[in-house]
Amino acid sequence: MSILLVGLSHHSAPVALLEAVAVSDSQRDPLTEELIAGDHVDEAMIVTTCNRVEVYSAAKAFHPALDDVVALLARHSGLSIEELSRHLYIRYSESAAEHLFSVASGLDSMVVGEQQIIGQIRTAYQSASEIGAAGTTLHRLAQQALHVGKRVHTETGIDSAGASVVSVALDRAAEILDETRLGGDRDGKQRLEGRRAVVLGAGAMGGLAVAHLGRGGISHIDVTNRTPERAERLSEIARDAGTPATSFPLEDIPQVIAEADILFTCTGAVGTVVSLGDVHTALAGRGDRGHLVICDLGMPRDVDASVSGLPGVTVLGIEALKADPATSGAAAESDAARTIVDAELTAYTQAERMAEVGPLIGKLRGRGGQVVAAEMRRLEARLPDMDDKMRDEVANTVRRVVDKLLHPPTVKVKELAARPDGENYAAVVSTLFDLDENVDEEAS
Repeated sequence: MSILLVGLSHHSAPVALLEAVAVSDSQRDPLTEELIAGDHVDEAMIVTTCNRVEVYSAAKAFHPALDDVVALLARHSGLSIEELSRHLYIRYSESAAEHLFSVASGLDSMVVGEQQIIGQIRTAYQSASEIGAAGTTLHRLAQQALHVGKRVHTETGIDSAGASVVSVALDRAAEILDETRLGGDRDGKQRLEGRRAVVLGAGAMGGLAVAHLGRGGISHIDVTNRTPERAERLSEIARDAGTPATSFPLEDIPQVIAEADILFTCTGAVGTVVSLGDVHTALAGRGDRGHLVICDLGMPRDVDASVSGLPGVTVLGIEALKADPATSGAAAESDAARTIVDAELTAYTQAERMAEVGPLIGKLRGRGGQVVAAEMRRLEARLPDMDDKMRDEVANTVRRVVDKLLHPPTVKVKELAARPDGENYAAVVSTLFDLDENVDEEAS
């Protein structure tokens, strides 16, 4: 049984499409049950967050299972299979496991290192288990992923990796705006008194930006998002923390930018959100407002690339920020996390290959037992006067001979199964000993 992953996330799909495919808690179980009710998926688990939907399934055949999963997502979202397929990513077997381990570690998140995803994976697994959709295959996968995520967050500083990029971006923005107006509090944190900021995107990174801006002493924050409710919620959080903040409609962004000193963006959208025309309009309405610094942390970028050439505008992009010496520690923590993921993936795949060979070894020993039983029946037919003591002694001798003959191939096939090409050796053993035949049949 192999793992099939079919998913889409902020890396592959625009926000509107993600919203169409989004699976609520109440929808998760019915969709999972519908999937395993078919002929091609034996186990299923749906991991869903605000910016990803991923279906993990255990399947015997790749293509039929893939068709079932894609068709399910298409029916659920109301999208055509063709439109949906353009934004899906598909992983199989070891690649699917590697992806889930990376997700659990926070390496695939909009904010690198965020821990919330671990709880979301745990919820997905528990939900699948409760309805009988998670069997042995998904159990091993989910438990290992949770172990990997916990180990990464315990043994590395990945938790602070994403936050450090946000912090550096806003520190650089403050320096560019007016170093003479920057002071420092008792903790040495830079201040942004008298400045206004616009935060575009109300996800995890947008939340970090609001928190850092508030601690830096920003005078006002305007928040916008494709979903107005989320923008209002984030502005409410800022107000509760003591920072004046309001939410506004996305279409008003040129007018609001005109009053701002910093624009921070991280929407996860696939296309451009802030156009060259938007910024032109904003600049025309700024008067003597001064320089505008745009921190574009979107991947891909949220702001039209040509904006960086405009006078009076500085664009700080994610790639340049990651290359900044101040974020080198974050990069090192990500590398350390990746090392753990790679090591755990190797251990997992080796264990999976050895687990897969278990039934084969059982068949091999069963074949040996068949041979012993058949030969004993043949001997008893030829020597009907053989007493019980003699019969037991002969049977034990034959069993020992068979066990000794089967021991080397049994040990060796376990060792070879851990190799990347282990299934080839298992197939050879199966063919040599006729293990594809029904083990209940008597050996001739």
